[in-house]
Amino acid sequence: MVALNGSGKAPAAAHLSWYLDQGMKHIGLQSPHAVTVPGAVAAWCKLHADYGKTDFAALLAPAIRLAIEGYTVHPRVAHDWAQLAKKLRASENAKRMLLVKGEAPKAGDRHRQPELGHTLKMIAEQGRDGFYTGPVAEDIVSYLHSMGGLHTLDDFAACDAEYGTPISTQYRGYQVVECPPNGQGITALIMLNILSGFSLTDFPPMSALRLHLECEAARLAYGVRDRYIGDPHQADIPLAFLLSEDYAAELRRKISLDRAMPPLADSDFPSHPDTVYLCVVDAEGNAVSFINSLFHGFGSGLVSPKTGVVLQNRGAGFTLQARHPNAIAPHKRPLHTIIPGMLMKADRAVMPFGVMGGQYQPTGHAHFLTNLLDYGMDVQSALDFPRVFHDGNACQVERSVPEQIKAALSAMGHQVVTVASPHGGAQAIWIDEQGTLIGGSDPRKDGCALGYE
Repeated sequence: MVALNGSGKAPAAAHLSWYLDQGMKHIGLQSPHAVTVPGAVAAWCKLHADYGKTDFAALLAPAIRLAIEGYTVHPRVAHDWAQLAKKLRASENAKRMLLVKGEAPKAGDRHRQPELGHTLKMIAEQGRDGFYTGPVAEDIVSYLHSMGGLHTLDDFAACDAEYGTPISTQYRGYQVVECPPNGQGITALIMLNILSGFSLTDFPPMSALRLHLECEAARLAYGVRDRYIGDPHQADIPLAFLLSEDYAAELRRKISLDRAMPPLADSDFPSHPDTVYLCVVDAEGNAVSFINSLFHGFGSGLVSPKTGVVLQNRGAGFTLQARHPNAIAPHKRPLHTIIPGMLMKADRAVMPFGVMGGQYQPTGHAHFLTNLLDYGMDVQSALDFPRVFHDGNACQVERSVPEQIKAALSAMGHQVVTVASPHGGAQAIWIDEQGTLIGGSDPRKDGCALGYE
């Protein structure tokens, strides 16, 4: 079991004092300062070099063809794209490459991104150097510089993905495994540690008490995240303490079965993500849980003029608070929302899984796993089941949650808000003891489960 971290770092010149001297209180979502050095390509190349069998150019060939020749826009993508048209109009490059006459493509339209296709060709031919050195890096750095960014070619040339030791906890006889910080996977593990002290099956799966406990566990675990988590290379994170049963018991004692906790400190961590998760199990039983993200929809909304690369805005996840574990600093990775998960039992991979949805992801992991392991749902039913997310001090419920459940949550002191958009989107593959693969794909987003022989 290995964890690979491909999240990008802040530039070498990203000293906290520089941002404070500019009078900045936070890093804007569409600012060049929100763009960390892109790490995804470095992660792809390392993963392929260490584990891949197919020629790298062959792997990228379908994406190159679709970018250059065009792809059909599907309904859910068209819906989300239209919501972001105003953001894309703010950047001349984004407007030119990602809109058609100033508007988002519609469902059924064919859209081309030839500049991106040619960049992918360079990566296919040259590997990581095709992205981090030469014309591609030069175009991105020059573009960011033109808007005041601090990035340099040296920052790009030094970019690399790194392996880390996975972190885990035990839940209902299974080992739940997450990537270590700077990701928020530890938040899901703390939630599960808290919930493990309750007999959830004393309550129906669709009950106010069950959802109340998940909300309270989330509020506590997210508070821990916001206080402690950052880049472990530049922050002292007490992982063993945070994952201990003693700490879980301390947090659990704050929860009442019949009343919501008083308002906690609001998180200033930005939400609204744009993420793709996939998982795969091959014929030899190797399991991969894999996630990429631009953070917000179309990331920063900034697109490099010649490369067609849409630049993420993960740097907006940094804080500008001095001495905070997640304060921006040179070569530092920000707190990341994306968390691929893996379920193990007796040193055997049982299920790669993941839940897209930015801030929601730890709650999504805990909700999905309790559906499976406490309530005995199959993979697809566990994905389909209605969701609740306590974000800030609002209990955000999906429209499929019954009115009587909302009323009961309100009576317990939760500020209940029905949201129009669903919480996240998930996928998983259960590997049973005979090696049979049982896949599921969340209906809240585009995606599907595919089998093979």
